[in-house]
Amino acid sequence: MNLPNILTVGRMVLVMIFVVLAANAGKVFFPDGSMPDRVLAIRMTAYVLAILAGVTDLLDGYLARKWNQITDFGALMDPLADKVFITATMLMAVEYRLMPAWIVVLVISREFMVTGLRTLAAKRGIVISADRWGKLKTFLQMLMLALAGASWVGWFDLHHTVVAGIRLWSIWMVFLTGIVAVTVFSGVGYFVRYRGVFMKTAAQGDRQS
Repeated sequence: MNLPNILTVGRMVLVMIFVVLAANAGKVFFPDGSMPDRVLAIRMTAYVLAILAGVTDLLDGYLARKWNQITDFGALMDPLADKVFITATMLMAVEYRLMPAWIVVLVISREFMVTGLRTLAAKRGIVISADRWGKLKTFLQMLMLALAGASWVGWFDLHHTVVAGIRLWSIWMVFLTGIVAVTVFSGVGYFVRYRGVFMKTAAQGDRQS
C-alpha cells in the first residue's frame, strides 16, 4: 500500500461518503430560492469531498509513474475507482436534474466499453494508454462535474439564469452535448486503433470452435 494506492482507496472512500451526503442533502428550497443552512452545509461538504476525489484521480497515477510504484493493485483499482467516481457523481447530477439521463448513459457506456477493451488488451500484453482525446475527455468531464456541483450548492442556477438573453440551461446543454461528442469520439478511436485486439480474439475463437 504505497501512497498512490492509498490515494486510490481514499478516492473510493470519499466517493461513498459523497453519495451518502448528496442523497440526504434534501431538495426543499424556500420560496425565495434559498435553501436551509443545514442543507447548504451538507451540499458544500459533499462538493468539497467530490473535488478532493477528483484531485486524487489526477494525483495517484502521476505519482505512481513518477516514483515507479505501479502495482497490480493500482492497475486494477485506479480505473475502477475512476469509473465509480464518474458514475456516482453523474447519477447524483441526474437525481437533482442537473443533466439528462441519456448523457449519463452514453458517457458511462463508453467508459465501461473502453475498460473492457483495456482488460482484453492487457491479457495480450498490450497497454492502452490515454491519448490526447482521452485526456481532453477526462478534463471536460471533470469541468462538467465541477460546474454542475457549483450549481447544486447554489452558486448559480442552471435552470433559471439568463445570460445575454439566453437561458443558461440552453448553454449548459450545448456544453454537455459537446462533452458527449468528445467522449464517444475518443472511445471509438480506441476501438478503431486497437481493433486487432478483439478481432484476433474472435477469429481464434472461431477456429477453436
